[in-house]
Amino acid sequence: MSRPTKLSAGVVVVRDTPEGWRYLLLRAFTHWDFPKGMVEPGEDPLSAAVREVKEETLIEDLDFAWGHDYIETGPYSRGKIARYYLAKTSTAEVSLPVIEELGRPEHNEFRWVDEAEALELVSARVEPIVKWAAARLT
Repeated sequence: MSRPTKLSAGVVVVRDTPEGWRYLLLRAFTHWDFPKGMVEPGEDPLSAAVREVKEETLIEDLDFAWGHDYIETGPYSRGKIARYYLAKTSTAEVSLPVIEELGRPEHNEFRWVDEAEALELVSARVEPIVKWAAARLT
């Protein structure tokens, strides 16, 4: 019997700058990804994605200008699937707050990067997410 799929939800957070669109990436240990986390039982995935962005970066001004479309990864890490939405923000300052349960920030670093740098930093699992977002930003 297969185990139930675990869904995490996140947001590809972008910011429009004079140099073009910048993507917010977060680093946990050696892995770069967009803000995301597990969808709690009974929680709507979009609400979970917004909650995770706020918890991990303190960014609250998300504009889902491209609607609520999303892209999902294939199963990874024991059957987990990650769903990503696309939203823009005007917030440039990012905070990596201490997570009470961990006693430290969940992430080690953040960067606002262009598409090329995002594709260099993320894993093969996240590359299609960057390309999906980039196609919507043009």
